[in-house]
This record gives sequence, C-alpha cells and structure tokens, in this order.
Amino acid sequence: MQKYKLVKRGNPSKPDAPKKWYAIPVSYEAQSVKVMTRAATENTTTAPIELEGSLELLGEYAKQQLLQGHTVRVGNLGTLRITFKSAGVDDITTFNAGQMIREPRIIFTPSKELRDSVVKNLQFQNGGVLEDGVSYTSLSDYKRAKGITGGGSDNPGSGGNPGGSGGGNDGDQSENPLG
Repeated sequence: MQKYKLVKRGNPSKPDAPKKWYAIPVSYEAQSVKVMTRAATENTTTAPIELEGSLELLGEYAKQQLLQGHTVRVGNLGTLRITFKSAGVDDITTFNAGQMIREPRIIFTPSKELRDSVVKNLQFQNGGVLEDGVSYTSLSDYKRAKGITGGGSDNPGSGGNPGGSGGGNDGDQSENPLG
C-alpha cells in the first residue's frame, strides 16, 4: 500500500492564489542488497549471493555501456539512458561541449509491463499531514490538533490511475458521490 502525506502548497505560477492541499508519496528507506536478494530469491533455486553478484555485474556493464552512449535494457524492468541540457549557439563553429553541455543525468524509464503492473495495483493510504514543519501521523490527528470536525477521513482508497491523482478517497461520500 502506498502511503501519502497531505502538504499545503502554493501554485508558483499564481503566487497570490490560496494554497491547496496536495498528496505527496511517503517513501521508505531502500532495503539493503542482502535483504533484497534474500527476499527476491526466496522459494527459488537461486542463491541470494548469485543474485547479488549478478546485480554487481549488471551495474558494471551498465556503467560501461552508458559511458559509450548506449541505452541499457535492464531485463523486463526498463531502460537506462543518459540525458543532459545544452546551451544554444547561433554559429555552429562556436559550440563548446565542455562549457555548453550541463546537468548530465542517468534516466531510468520503466517498461510498459512494469509500469502497468504497478500502477494498476496501487492502493493509497493516508500517512499523515505535514504543515509548517510539523508532521501529524494521520488526518484524524491533524484535525483533532486543529479543532476541525467533519470532512475527510483516513480511509484508504485504491488506485490504478496512471495520472497519479484521484485514486485515493480522503473525503466523505457526500463530497464525491463516485467515492
């Protein structure tokens, strides 16, 4: 279940507009490689150390391929590629890559299968509210601290919305008849 926190933010393009509440994902620390390889190889004949070694080899291979300008396919997970920004010039003879290419990054693009299998099965759960540097553990705690009655609840909602919005249900049924 994907937890989210509600955060009040302004619209940068409309600085005078009132701030609105937005959901942001709650991310937890990644598992160690040892924990991940043990979990991934559970009930298989592959030893965790074999998977760990394979991941190290893949990492070295990916680094080599990216430095040569190749896109790297990572099994059925997706691809890695290099991208960057560049300043423009009017005269092609004045282009200097060392000075004009900036912010190089490695981009991971999930495969359609990975993206669809995760997005279609997402379910959302309220993980609290963050306001003025104070983190409340639930919407109920926030409302209690602020003296607010009625309105939304901490009920989890289900997802499957590729746009990333509207999948949760944090309002009562009277606010959204489609729930």
